Amino acid sequence: MRIHVIGCSGSFAGPGGAASSYLLEQEDENGRVWRVLMDLGSGAFGPLQSAIDPADLDAVLISHLHPDHFLDLTGLEVFWAYHERDDLPQLPIHAPEPLPERLSAVLGRKGPVPDGVDCVPFDYHVLRDHQQFSIGPFDIQVREVVHPVEAYGFRITAGGDVLAYSGDTDTCQALDDLAVGADLFLCEAGYIEGRDDRFTGVHLTGLRAGEAAVTAQAGRVVLTHIAAWTDPAVPLAEARSVYSGPLELATPKAVYDTGRSDSPS
Repeated sequence: MRIHVIGCSGSFAGPGGAASSYLLEQEDENGRVWRVLMDLGSGAFGPLQSAIDPADLDAVLISHLHPDHFLDLTGLEVFWAYHERDDLPQLPIHAPEPLPERLSAVLGRKGPVPDGVDCVPFDYHVLRDHQQFSIGPFDIQVREVVHPVEAYGFRITAGGDVLAYSGDTDTCQALDDLAVGADLFLCEAGYIEGRDDRFTGVHLTGLRAGEAAVTAQAGRVVLTHIAAWTDPAVPLAEARSVYSGPLELATPKAVYDTGRSDSPS
């Protein structure tokens, strides 16, 4: 399984890149490459177009409805609804239930049908805790995690390898369950110890991300969702203080292959 970092800035698009978005690719037994997008936060639709033609997407997973994880679906909807191609099928979007209403509110319209067209470009599927489903060669497990809004993390298996994605969360059993034995653990570390102790139930610190990796006996760990005001070396050092395995920071345009310990391309 290949993971492209489209955006990894925490809470908002930063000066060096977009907010959360990750493109997954996996070839099936017939040689067809499937492409699933996890999150499409503020500023991410631009760099997504540099990585692939968005018309090649097979599905989108949205972990939760904070703008830094879903807002650029507005651009993807425009692309899908008004594209010069008239053969694009409805694009499956797996997300918390309020997403269609939220998109309509952002765009200032009533209902899910874009202006001037006669159908909904997205095929909405509601995420639930403990849900399991497949998209091509991807087997997806969903767990609700701890965040101020309804939020989910994902455990994705393809080609015999496992990717765990924390979404946005604080420490919880669901996170440990998602990450157990994962080949690659893409884990948020939006807070740091001491500075952010007054906030609970929102984000992991680097230390708590490292502790989750240890508990889960995860393989390679990639820390993400670090805000522009945070020196990323701090959460990295926090995680390193407890986790001794392969550990690094997500960067825009990085590409990771699960099950491999070499540096990203």
